[in-house]
Amino acid sequence: MYSVGIAYLLWLLSGFGALGFHRFYLGKIPTGLLWMMTGGLGMVGSIYDFLTLPGQVREANIRNALYDRRTQQPAGQEENWRYANDAQYKVVNGKREKESPEHVILKLAKENSGILTVSEVALGANITIDEAKKMLDTLVTKGFAELRVRKSGSLVYVIPDMADKDEPLEDF
Repeated sequence: MYSVGIAYLLWLLSGFGALGFHRFYLGKIPTGLLWMMTGGLGMVGSIYDFLTLPGQVREANIRNALYDRRTQQPAGQEENWRYANDAQYKVVNGKREKESPEHVILKLAKENSGILTVSEVALGANITIDEAKKMLDTLVTKGFAELRVRKSGSLVYVIPDMADKDEPLEDF
């Protein structure tokens, strides 16, 4: 798991973000190289990173968790996952059952305190981005989800039933 503290430390050590060490740490190699060659896009990108670093760390941790879940099998559990022919299957007690993308969306929402992006759903449900967007838009149309815009301008889908009731939805 990535740490916000380490990301800020690397931001500081790289000349207030100008060399992009924090971007390399978060797995953003192409933009890390861009930051290194342009001095953090003339320090404008470095200031942006300073303000949005906690969200970038959270997204990197989500990306990491999705990657780990798809490549590693949980040890000692009765069910595990298989991905084949662009479909997601759950193997329970030796029987193969196909998991619906809607079920995967709800699981992802629960894991992420009710907040989802199109790319997270596409990756988690093993479907195309267009299919993920259509499914999320359908949930919005049916009233099960809300479409919100973060302060950073990115679109997220919120499933209020899965949101953490104790914490306000931040960054909106």
